[in-house]
Amino acid sequence: MPFDAPLERLKALHPKRIDLTLERMLRVCEALGNPQDKLPPVVHVAGTNGKGSTLAFLRAMAEAEGLSVHVYTSPHLVRFCERIRLNGTLIDNDYLADVLNRVEIANGGQALTFFEATTAAAFLAFSERPADLLLLETGLGGILDATNIISAPRLSIITPIDYDHQAFLGNDLTTIAKQKAGIIKPNCPVISARQAHEAETVIERAALKHRSPLSVMGHGFDAYRENDRLVFQDDDALLDLSLPRLSGPHQIDNAGLAIKAALALNFSSDAIDRGLQTAVWPGRLQALKAGPLHAALTDKASELWLDGGHNPHAAKALRTHLDTLGSKDPKPLKLICGLLNNKDADEFFAAFDGLDLDVVCVGFSSDAATDPATLAAAAQSKGLTETTAISPLDAVRAVQTDAPVRILICGSLYLAGDVLALSEETYPT
Repeated sequence: MPFDAPLERLKALHPKRIDLTLERMLRVCEALGNPQDKLPPVVHVAGTNGKGSTLAFLRAMAEAEGLSVHVYTSPHLVRFCERIRLNGTLIDNDYLADVLNRVEIANGGQALTFFEATTAAAFLAFSERPADLLLLETGLGGILDATNIISAPRLSIITPIDYDHQAFLGNDLTTIAKQKAGIIKPNCPVISARQAHEAETVIERAALKHRSPLSVMGHGFDAYRENDRLVFQDDDALLDLSLPRLSGPHQIDNAGLAIKAALALNFSSDAIDRGLQTAVWPGRLQALKAGPLHAALTDKASELWLDGGHNPHAAKALRTHLDTLGSKDPKPLKLICGLLNNKDADEFFAAFDGLDLDVVCVGFSSDAATDPATLAAAAQSKGLTETTAISPLDAVRAVQTDAPVRILICGSLYLAGDVLALSEETYPT
């Protein structure tokens, strides 16, 4: 691809140790003419889990409203272009190469993290292509995240805060929440998910300090499932809506955040409902129905699910989804799992305590993938039946039985990307 060479050169500039700072980002953007000051109205999103799903709902609602929308998310699953969406379409290869080359020239060979470089390139592209709205996801944390050089977003959204990236963000929820709440800007409305008490307190204090109007799910507004519909209510609205297209009970809350944001942006209820029905976010409780892994199922009544959830909070959401499926249609459960070596495998597997399931541990295309045997030992320590396999395809073949089974492939977005790269179900353009 034409962008491969500049990406590799920019990777080589990555500092030996990541020190979270905005100085490098501000320096390179100033050399580029400060594209961060020439963006469409921004919805800035931070949090531990649910950022991508919330933005997928909001993007679908905005497009149903007839708006042109830019989107920045990370990481990608299959192709780097997935990170930058311009007016509804993934950035094309040549334009991506162009903006990356310009970032490289502006940086002049100085230290720059890979995420800083690619964020600067995204800002450059977003500033040069008109749009009605930019949906902007943080990469790591908030206060010192490369995306946080924008000065006045239209809205800030904070999804559920939990434990992840502790080496960079801290080892307790209060410290982690302070990082995430760093996206709150003066007089900018803030919408928050349900939070643990420590995180909610931090967010409330940050909003008060910046005189930013704050709405918290469960207090000022709420969303819940009732009679196979999604009901949303706040002080000004009571909406009877379609259930989200994205699977899992946790998507009700993600949809609720998007609905609250959509109402703040004056979207119609019709656009909101159509957005719920059309949102797409690959690798998040995605039912795989094509490709070699699906073809390997010996009983076509078996189910194959894929999710990139990789921390304890995500594992709890997966557990709830499996419980919901099992209550309606019991099937033997098989978990195919791969985790990065900086993730808490013990806490991840603890979420599945009490479930009768078999775990097959696999590797994937990352140098930081946990060795399958090490991962299997962690599963065994939580009382789970475990084994290992060379690949997801071998794992799917290994867990077949004479009866239909329910298989969940999970643990890392890198693993999800490997699976989607094998699948005929490619990332939507």
